[in-house]
Amino acid sequence: MLLRLAYLTITNTFAALRLLPLSDRDKDAEILALRHQITVLERQLGTDRIKFTPADRALLAALLASLPRQAMRRIRLLVRPDTLLCWHRDLMKQRHARTCRPTKPGRPPTVRSIRTLILRLVRENPSWGYRRVQGELATLGIQIAASTVWEILTAEGIDPAPDRAATTWADFLRSQADALLACDFIETITLTGHRQYILAAIEHATRRVRILGVTAHPTTAWVTQAARNLTMDLADANVAVRYLIRDRDTKYPVLFDQILADAGIRVVLTGVRVPRMNAFMERWVQTCRHELLDRTLIWNERHLRHALRQFELHYNTHRPHQAKDQAAPLCAVPDPLPHAQIASLNVRRRDRLGGVLHEYQHAS
Repeated sequence: MLLRLAYLTITNTFAALRLLPLSDRDKDAEILALRHQITVLERQLGTDRIKFTPADRALLAALLASLPRQAMRRIRLLVRPDTLLCWHRDLMKQRHARTCRPTKPGRPPTVRSIRTLILRLVRENPSWGYRRVQGELATLGIQIAASTVWEILTAEGIDPAPDRAATTWADFLRSQADALLACDFIETITLTGHRQYILAAIEHATRRVRILGVTAHPTTAWVTQAARNLTMDLADANVAVRYLIRDRDTKYPVLFDQILADAGIRVVLTGVRVPRMNAFMERWVQTCRHELLDRTLIWNERHLRHALRQFELHYNTHRPHQAKDQAAPLCAVPDPLPHAQIASLNVRRRDRLGGVLHEYQHAS
């Protein structure tokens, strides 16, 4: 034991002599490095291999990089000095890369307003390709590459090539709304158990509804006469209709289409089990059921005719429509009331069908 103590005393004396040339800064760096290595060892007690995290490597490289190579070899390090120097080089590379990296690499992004305008042009002109859009932008004084237009359309899931020329059903309905008419049959059952069929038509532009008839037996003669009455009503009202949309119900005879064709109206058939192709009519059917048929006990065909007549008047002259800015099909929205009249409102209610339908008006 005495021999071991003497050996340690001599070696530490020489170690202290070697520390004399070092500055206080180098000694502090060495002490901090040794302490951190102890921390790493304590953190990984019981493991077979010591692992340094990126933070550990950065700290040791920063502390010991300024020491000379002989000093690093003298320090009791868990890694070789070459490994420590390699860590320092990697740290400098990362710092240099962050310093020299541009804030926005590559070309600057396209201005948001230009992107919005490109999407608007494509939406309003389905037949335009990306080069046609580029040309239209050039006429507006906006210089943009055709490849940029291609990338914007592709990112939005839009085909940049002009293969979008096919008119969709929605586009057809919007473009031909003033000349479109739709019709459909509605079924209901009276309290006596008899099934009644209602034939109605609606104008796409004005949302005006026409109840063409009610019957328990929609025969060929009855449906044909309803078509004749419809064409005469349209002629008396000076309504120019070019297309009539209907489903493929077998209740429509061939003569029904022929009568409409003689009046200059082309019949357009919807797809099989595709009610959305006749959405305007289907929406009115839902409204009729919800506001009238589901809330009224229909006794017989005569009662049904009377109820439908009242509902037709209510729908065309009073009921507001969102698509027409809350106006009725045959009545425009009145001018806003002055403030003095709003302060003292006197509104009266008018009932139809015994209170099933309510209409509110200002008292005269």
